[in-house]
Amino acid sequence: MEDEAERLVTVLRAFPDAGLRSAFLRDYLGAGNDVRSARAFDALCAAAARAESAAREPMLALVLLLAALGDDPVLDRLGHLAAEHGLRSLGRLLRRAPELGRPSDARRLVADYGSGRELSLGERKFLARRPTRARIDRLLRDPHPDVIAQLLGNPLLTENDVIRFTARRPAHAEALRVLSRTDWLYRPRIRMALLYNPGTPSSIAIPLLGACTRPELVEIRTSPDCSASLRSIAEELLTMRSTPPAAG
Repeated sequence: MEDEAERLVTVLRAFPDAGLRSAFLRDYLGAGNDVRSARAFDALCAAAARAESAAREPMLALVLLLAALGDDPVLDRLGHLAAEHGLRSLGRLLRRAPELGRPSDARRLVADYGSGRELSLGERKFLARRPTRARIDRLLRDPHPDVIAQLLGNPLLTENDVIRFTARRPAHAEALRVLSRTDWLYRPRIRMALLYNPGTPSSIAIPLLGACTRPELVEIRTSPDCSASLRSIAEELLTMRSTPPAAG
């Protein structure tokens, strides 16, 4: 790794969890030196692609940040810098692919709550703040991102609940973007569920490949459920894993 990337890794590994590391990286990215940040991120991505142990936890933090930022213009700037300066490892995780299907207006679709009438958004958000186990599955079918945001922060929700929500098709992209900004993305099973859902926005799915283990990349490379762009990037990352580091 380059000196700046090594310093960044040292700082990141001093934090006790991925959330604090991601917050630090967000500040680091906004500190004003875009080229420095891009080069350091590229070196970190390359080290993680080579499966260097020191890069594993810092790379997870970077992946979570990139997925959470989604379509933020700051990623467009990073992408331009990656292209301009030949930062291939970073550029790989900033690629965008055509989204499948036509975007739905989630705010006009209402889940069936069995009440005999259409519940207002305020009523649905209230239910999400105080759900019962029996009502959670219906709430997870609500496509409105504000309802999902309330529900994802509820302690009654389990990992299996979130996996069912993440795997549901057709996917509601806005709701999945809400999920990408939560602590649930720390869970490997949920990251994989996002990768297997063809409706996951590429701005979320592609960065998540950077946190995949070799067996996970092999699964994605061969899975017909994953998009062609994800399979292609998984193949590139697997090639890097099998390439010995350059001497000297």
